[in-house]
Amino acid sequence: MDMNPFELLKNMKGIQENVKKMQEMLPTITATGSAGAGMVEVTINGKFIVTDIHIEKDIVDPDDLQTLQVLLTSAFNDASAKIQQKIQSEGMKYAGPLGALTPQA
Repeated sequence: MDMNPFELLKNMKGIQENVKKMQEMLPTITATGSAGAGMVEVTINGKFIVTDIHIEKDIVDPDDLQTLQVLLTSAFNDASAKIQQKIQSEGMKYAGPLGALTPQA
């Protein structure tokens, strides 16, 4: 099914508005990643900015700083993967007009 170019132009404003809404939402979307059975947790927002880090007191041993660093890295990577999934699912809500741009096979 071919799309009328004029229809496409009319839809562009709606698409731009949806993209803007999504960008405005990114700071409000958060995900928390954890490592070490929850001993370390890192929370990031949709712009991949760390907003919170939680570390259980029991695991902080000055002689074992390397383990803490590995756990923090792992928790951040877990949060990153989760936020990417949330962004994708949130983005699908706004992709209505974009669906019309997908070539039909």
